[in-house]
Amino acid sequence: MLNNTKGLAERYPAQLIIPFIDACAILSGGWLAHFWRFGNIPLPERVILAMVIMALLVVMLNSLLGGYTRWRITSNLKLLGRLLLVWLVVGLLATSIIYFADAAQRYSRFWIGGTLLLSFVMASSVRIAIQSVLRGARLRGRARRLVFLVGPGEHLVRVAHGMRSSPGEGYSIAGIERLSRMPDDAWLERLARRVTDLGAREVWICVPLEMGTTVRSIFYALRNHTVEIRFFPAFRDMSLLNHRISEVAGHYAIDLSVSPMSGMAKVIKRLEDFVIGGLICILIFPVCVGIAICIKLTSPGPVLFKQYRTGNNGKCFKVYKFRSMEIHEEEGVTQARKGDPRVTKLGAFLRRTSLDELPQFYNVLQGRMSIVGPRPHALAHNEYYKDLVESYMRRHKVKPGITGWAQVNGFRGETDTLDKMERRVEYDLWYIDNWSVWLDLRIIALTIFKGFINPNAY
Repeated sequence: MLNNTKGLAERYPAQLIIPFIDACAILSGGWLAHFWRFGNIPLPERVILAMVIMALLVVMLNSLLGGYTRWRITSNLKLLGRLLLVWLVVGLLATSIIYFADAAQRYSRFWIGGTLLLSFVMASSVRIAIQSVLRGARLRGRARRLVFLVGPGEHLVRVAHGMRSSPGEGYSIAGIERLSRMPDDAWLERLARRVTDLGAREVWICVPLEMGTTVRSIFYALRNHTVEIRFFPAFRDMSLLNHRISEVAGHYAIDLSVSPMSGMAKVIKRLEDFVIGGLICILIFPVCVGIAICIKLTSPGPVLFKQYRTGNNGKCFKVYKFRSMEIHEEEGVTQARKGDPRVTKLGAFLRRTSLDELPQFYNVLQGRMSIVGPRPHALAHNEYYKDLVESYMRRHKVKPGITGWAQVNGFRGETDTLDKMERRVEYDLWYIDNWSVWLDLRIIALTIFKGFINPNAY
């Protein structure tokens, strides 16, 4: 049974094959780009040297970013996104080296661009082809890994259901061993024997945190086996945020709720906001001037409305909006409702089209907001909802945004019921847990096409 599950991907894993393919893609792309640009086949030594350097950079960066690992559970979109990032960095490094070496006159910019473009197409095509072949084989019952499940019945059912709902990952159940109490020696011996007899390649220990002490016993019982052992802690109904394994102070930790915006991700997110936000500010400047003049001419009071909101890590900041209401006094904060008499005629139009939010791009340039993120709520609303909606305050693990995943999915405007706020928070936390540059760009595109005008905004 073991031999039947060991396919091509097991004998020749991606860590061995794909680096060679990436290097060949760079060399082939460079040769084709040179022939395309100059029409001659012999390559000068300087061109060959540049191709070798780019190939080494591609392999090194892919290795550092994990581009050659975890293929079985990585989607094509993530593979290509990571690959594109590597190719962009290599292009930047290659052009920088050529510039600082004062060799710009010796290398064609067309050749460099053509090399990167052609090699990226080759490398990505190979990845898609390999993933498609492997997925097809797994769906047909080949190239699968046999897994032995250990744990309480309800947790085994949950893990098994997840396994069966993802057949393309290629896992099959070799056997199960239910666990309801602290295992004794006889139970542990039977477990080790069954794992061997059934030819399992992996053992998944699926227990709740309160049974964590049993993991050590099971791990010790399997000490003479070469199977891969994975621990699936059951967190029941806990709402996790960017959960992962990390090493802190020399110890391994299971991060249950941490911000994804740290390290390089924080730099990339800030660069994204600065570049895109700066361009948008230039484009909307005439519109903002026109709106400001209209507000002054149609109602007395300031052009801008300023209010403190909760920002990144719970810090308060002052948010800016075009004033859309008549000047009034109120106790607390009351959300605008349909037909609200406080809203001016111009203000109703600004709210319905989201034009009242344009000054918040200044908050983005300040670094207090992001273009994409959970919408900032009034401080009074935070105090009210933090005890009613589980994990409500975890949405403040990142900078608030002008638009967000909740908004493009229809959860925008008045939250007059607890269910609406719960759904909005659910979408906000999903965004935080799945953040990527590509997701931000998708949300921005969705906002442009369907997010500005909304019947729930008044």
